[in-house]
Amino acid sequence: MPLLTMKELLEAGVHFGHRTRKWNPKMAPYIYMERKGIHIIDLTKTLEMFERAYLFVREQAAQGKDVLFVGTKRQVQTIVEEEAKRCGAHYVNRRWIGGTLTNFEVIRRRILHMLELERNFAEGKYERLPIKERLKLEKELSHLRRNFDGLRNMDRLPGVVFVIDPTVEVHAVREANIMKIPIVAICDTDADPDLIDYPIPGNDDAIKSTRLITARIADAILEGREGLELPVRPPEEVEMPRPEMIAVDEEQLMEMMEKLEEKE
Repeated sequence: MPLLTMKELLEAGVHFGHRTRKWNPKMAPYIYMERKGIHIIDLTKTLEMFERAYLFVREQAAQGKDVLFVGTKRQVQTIVEEEAKRCGAHYVNRRWIGGTLTNFEVIRRRILHMLELERNFAEGKYERLPIKERLKLEKELSHLRRNFDGLRNMDRLPGVVFVIDPTVEVHAVREANIMKIPIVAICDTDADPDLIDYPIPGNDDAIKSTRLITARIADAILEGREGLELPVRPPEEVEMPRPEMIAVDEEQLMEMMEKLEEKE
């Protein structure tokens, strides 16, 4: 059974790229055509690149490595949190704090301080403090939770960083590259795939599209943690299955897209 099907990708609108004036020429190999001023992503390439990314994430999870989900755009914040919690991954869905990867020891100390504040509040240690001081601590805790709640259990650097829209999450991508942490990312037609180890060409703005791919990456983590015996090989040597090819000519593809647009 394929990990993703052409039908699922079409229904989720994964093929819709950005307007042609916003494109990055480095994404040209993943673009199928231009239609009404919008680039259409080649979904056969998406299937191929997704399966490559899926197998890599599954293998890393099987080796016990942590995965960090990053997506701070408003429309993907809930998706990132829900899917990361479902598969036991860490996540950043509000604001990327500089040094999260490159200065992790300092970030970890802030996380431990947050956990200590939570414990002290739960044990009632601050009940006898003046109201002004207690409110100050509550405000501090709220701020820390907003920034670090998704990292509360991250006691080491992740083995993989999964990013939704690397053009927005430029700081996360830069830090992961500096720390040589492999990046898996949904790359729209305005992205630079050279910065990403495992790019997945696709619509990184639509909720259906980002939810579909993020959920399948979460499935890869869950599958890897189920104790699958996977061969430990360098990522570039992993033999990737060829995606299921569907014979769809340009006219048929345009008809399918028009039907989907009518439904929306």
